[in-house]
Amino acid sequence: MTGAELADLVARVGPVLVFFVAITVVAEIADAAGVFDVAGHWATRAGRHRTPVLWLLFVVVAVVCTVFLSLDTTAVLLTPVGLAIAAQLDISPVPFALTTLWLANTASLLLPVSNLTNLLSLHQFAALGVGHPGYVRLAALPAAGAVVGTVVVLFLWHRKALRGRYALDAAPEPHDPTMLRLAAGVCVAVGPLFALGLSPAWVSSVAAMVLLVAAWSRDRSRFAHVAVPWRMALGVAVLFVLLDLALRHGLQPALASLAGTGTAPIDLVRVAGSGALAANVVNNLPAYIALESVTADAPPRLMALLIGVNVAPLVTPWASLATLLWAQRCRARGIQISPWTLAAQGATCALVAAGLALGALVVAG
Repeated sequence: MTGAELADLVARVGPVLVFFVAITVVAEIADAAGVFDVAGHWATRAGRHRTPVLWLLFVVVAVVCTVFLSLDTTAVLLTPVGLAIAAQLDISPVPFALTTLWLANTASLLLPVSNLTNLLSLHQFAALGVGHPGYVRLAALPAAGAVVGTVVVLFLWHRKALRGRYALDAAPEPHDPTMLRLAAGVCVAVGPLFALGLSPAWVSSVAAMVLLVAAWSRDRSRFAHVAVPWRMALGVAVLFVLLDLALRHGLQPALASLAGTGTAPIDLVRVAGSGALAANVVNNLPAYIALESVTADAPPRLMALLIGVNVAPLVTPWASLATLLWAQRCRARGIQISPWTLAAQGATCALVAAGLALGALVVAG
């Protein structure tokens, strides 16, 4: 790899990794400040003792969190909220656990910041003459289709567990009101700023710095253990380098044969199917990196790839980082779901959600 090639790779990967680290810090501080506890309690109160209404409100929170704060934030911070709600109300935790897992993936199309793959794609979309606003317009209908498909499959699989009523739980323990309001305000503000096309790396970095300074000045002990994912970011950086080398030494022609050419509906299905297969076999991030170079000749093909690697990695436990993070949080709460159950239900959801997203992409195109 030449110096120019390495510089180009750093220019693409650097902002993505900065965003990943910064938004994780924002999410960790927001969690410590009680933002997600309050959101969960709001959902239980707004549900008016009806389990289906409570679940739909939790769906809304999961979608909003994924769209504006990324799928990994949803997996890390909303999973324990959903499991805690289920435990406190004495209802099945499985629908809430799978709601978090599936929507963390399938709701991650709409904004560039919703998924690391989307951030990576901005470079290629820009080369095709599609900026941030154009990306959002292209992704809007497929994103809506993916979410609708996911919610329908979730309800059909778990409608028995989502019946009935519940008793209202007590309010969460008091938090620092000033820090709570500030953290909530930052979480609400970053979404519109991302959607306006401002640099996700800069917005998330400023947000993280504001909350770090506030947390340090308010209560150092409470926020002393904020986890900064340096090792994970380093691992992602190494993965980028290795895949870039592989693409430059013979991998690209094989992938081009797999993904095909063209933008007809069947061609877009082929692209999305290739991305879905690669994501479930390896992981969605390397799957995107590997297939990007052979699908970036037209915006619909690139969006079809994002549908495959974002919406469909629901079958294997390693298909996305969000799935791995979700599994850790479930184990910490003593929740075990059979891998075979996850695979069967996840495959159904992937087919329906990705199918609706592809159909919407064809209609929009």
